[in-house]
Amino acid sequence: MLSRKGIIPEEYVLTRLAEDVPEHARYRARERRARFVGKNGACNVAHKNIREQGRFLQDVFTTLVDLKWHHTLLIFTMSFLCSWLLFGMVWWLIAFAHGDLDHSTRLQRDPREGVEGPPASFVPCVTSIHSFTSAFLFSIEVQVTIGFGGRMVTEECPAAILVLIVQNIVGLVINAIMLGCIFMKTSQAHRRAETLIFSKHAVIALREGKLCFMLRVGDLRKSMIISATIRMQVVKKTTSLEGEVVPLNQIDIQMENPVGGNSIFLVSPLIIYHVIDKNSPLYDISPLNLHHHEDLEIIVILEGVVETTGITTQARTSYLADEILWGQRFVPIVAEEDGRYSVDYSKFGNTVKVPTPSCTARQLEEDKSIMDTMPFSPKGTIRKRSVKLKPKFTISDEPS
Repeated sequence: MLSRKGIIPEEYVLTRLAEDVPEHARYRARERRARFVGKNGACNVAHKNIREQGRFLQDVFTTLVDLKWHHTLLIFTMSFLCSWLLFGMVWWLIAFAHGDLDHSTRLQRDPREGVEGPPASFVPCVTSIHSFTSAFLFSIEVQVTIGFGGRMVTEECPAAILVLIVQNIVGLVINAIMLGCIFMKTSQAHRRAETLIFSKHAVIALREGKLCFMLRVGDLRKSMIISATIRMQVVKKTTSLEGEVVPLNQIDIQMENPVGGNSIFLVSPLIIYHVIDKNSPLYDISPLNLHHHEDLEIIVILEGVVETTGITTQARTSYLADEILWGQRFVPIVAEEDGRYSVDYSKFGNTVKVPTPSCTARQLEEDKSIMDTMPFSPKGTIRKRSVKLKPKFTISDEPS
């Protein structure tokens, strides 16, 4: 406004407006790294430009199971309706070709009584078929084996007997496929994985004098996961010596757990940890790298057989760089009460700060003097209260 009135030059106003813009607003903030696997286990991958769509039809059953529920129920309903309508049309054509629908053949007027009745010599292919509606109702009765008794196939038409056999076979196939599809959708393995939980954050702290990557896993159900195994992978963008860029390079990392190997006995929550050594892809990770700009994602996969159903299930989660807490440790949640062990899941993801060097595992291994500067609590410093017991009786010599 001032520039329009000529009080302040326009060039000066534009310069001042540009200077008033904050520095952080001039540049767009860098977005957070996209997840490869979500916290709920869903894979963040979109498949595009698939030209060979016919491959999905070669495995119709799996395609039906993978569909959403409303699509599955729609196909379930339409498969029965279409089969009933198709065979209803076939029954109507058979009745039409045989003359069952011709009133002049089917009915004969009696001049003495003035009523109509079927001729004694005419036998229809299917009794009581008068229109397409009655043919459609007969098709439903045949396929679902209701049999109300008003309509039935006679020996007059061999084609009608053949159609009866074919419709029963087709009905059984449709029932087997659709009911099997519904059963598989209700008993899918990922339903059991909903009660397999992981800690929201992972931690890096010292354990036995070495930096370790740790996470907690638990099972909320009492029924066990048989032959449970767990493995971890680091997913990051890498470049080979030849200059090839691998956007999602998956690197397996070795784990340690209380049982040994990759198998776990998941009766109570366990802390799974990975020792960061020279063979670890986290060997050069420090607290400065644990931010949302870092190209780092650790995927955790838990597999096992459901004890009650025998179906193999899989639970997945991932941790980005800013979801890894440096210098913290999980609090204990298992305690012995009344002769049994109890688990307090309200503290499942709780952590506490512990003394941890702010350097990489490489620096810690090369410079052992870093451990000497850590303020660890010395062992055996727990003071025990001494209790002096007063004697309840005294021993004195008997007088002579």
